[in-house]
Amino acid sequence: MISFNLIPLLPEIYLSLAAMGLLLLGVFRGNESSSVISWACVMAAGIAALLLLWMPPERMIVLDGMITMDRFSVFMKYLVLAGVAAAIILSIEYMEREKAARFEYPVLVLLAGAGMMIMLSASNLLAVYMGLELQSLSLYVLTAFRRDSVHAAEAGLKYFILGALSSGMLLFGISLIYGFTGSIDFGLIHSSLSKFAEIPAGAIVGLVFILAGTAFKISAAPFHMWTPDVYQGAPTAVTALLAMAPKVAAIGLLMRLLLGPFEPAAFQWQQIIWFLSAASMITGAFAAMMQSDIKRLMAYSSIGHMGYALIGLAAFSQAGAGAVCLYMLIYVIMGAGAFAVILCLRRDGRSCQRIEDLSGLSRTHPLLAYAMAILMFSMAGIPPLAGFFGKLAIFQSAMTAGLYGLAILGVLTSVVAAYYYLRIVKVMFFEEPTVASLDRGMPLARGLILILCLVFVTGFILAPSSIMATAQNAAAALFPE
Repeated sequence: MISFNLIPLLPEIYLSLAAMGLLLLGVFRGNESSSVISWACVMAAGIAALLLLWMPPERMIVLDGMITMDRFSVFMKYLVLAGVAAAIILSIEYMEREKAARFEYPVLVLLAGAGMMIMLSASNLLAVYMGLELQSLSLYVLTAFRRDSVHAAEAGLKYFILGALSSGMLLFGISLIYGFTGSIDFGLIHSSLSKFAEIPAGAIVGLVFILAGTAFKISAAPFHMWTPDVYQGAPTAVTALLAMAPKVAAIGLLMRLLLGPFEPAAFQWQQIIWFLSAASMITGAFAAMMQSDIKRLMAYSSIGHMGYALIGLAAFSQAGAGAVCLYMLIYVIMGAGAFAVILCLRRDGRSCQRIEDLSGLSRTHPLLAYAMAILMFSMAGIPPLAGFFGKLAIFQSAMTAGLYGLAILGVLTSVVAAYYYLRIVKVMFFEEPTVASLDRGMPLARGLILILCLVFVTGFILAPSSIMATAQNAAAALFPE
């Protein structure tokens, strides 16, 4: 049923209005209000999450087919809002200590979150592009937020240029799809492609360009070249945001595109996703081994994790889609916890970015060291932590779908990736401190985020079935009967 009812869009509308109102507040009160505006933005994200509870359980299509609200979009939007709120909370003390606190920062994060939520509900390629650009433009500015930093300016410029290139590729792909199907509406594209006995070559080329543009957003190899430089050059608080919410939005968009309008071309896109997944896992595993900067290491780690997530998509099944939803939930929580620790690593008033700066952390700050070790073990997929169950669900879906080669490659690259995760643990626990101890003190809010992440990662084994069932229930919305 097509409706002009705007209730399904209330979270996005509220976030946009809150961002505009807080921007005006910042204009009148100046940068002294940055902390207040930051907490107000966190509250806005929380209210948007509460508004999602009002969403009807049945699938709804509004704005003449532009927006779809279902269980899948609600689930992924919760992850986006959690990532946005966590990123803002983690940034408050960091920006103040770096003397970079400005009221525009949390407002831009909120606008990026609104764009991500539009992407997740889009059922029209025009809505996809609008949400994607709202997210991207905000992130370009955030990456170069430190105007006094050459590295931040370089990272922002690289991200902007390559992001513009990916947007151009996406638009070109959309134009080809429109040319061969006569529509940019998801339902009509599906109907048009289903009528062909053999998918036209032009439509396949359009699909390839759309996949290339989307692969850039999730840092899938070989479209990952921007990720290490941007992660390293951007302020660490921005890196934390980039590692969480945008990945969820892009993966969710990719799932909705491939399991919706492009479902008739599954044979073609499965081969592309297979390659992207394999390339990402190999790149993430082997390139990270040579890194000495912890943010660059986390960049290659995220590339590898996106490769694992793509395995579930390549499986082209409800079980695979549910495994992706579960994996992204665990990934966001592990990322928030890891960056909560990384943002605490400061010596003599400066941020620590080199892995060797963690030397002897277990002796100077044992709680931080043990927290980081647990998160690294989880990212490596070591049982009984949450990361193990995420990878297990992904590999099970691949085996069920007959993707034995991809599953075996995933297991092998997980073993390789364990090396650089365990390397961090080795540095913290088995090497002597080489420089002065870390600056003391962790903000209460950041500590609470870290505790919540650790409780989830370690306590996942107590109720894995219910969480997995929730993820599978969300994925089922992508496979209407």
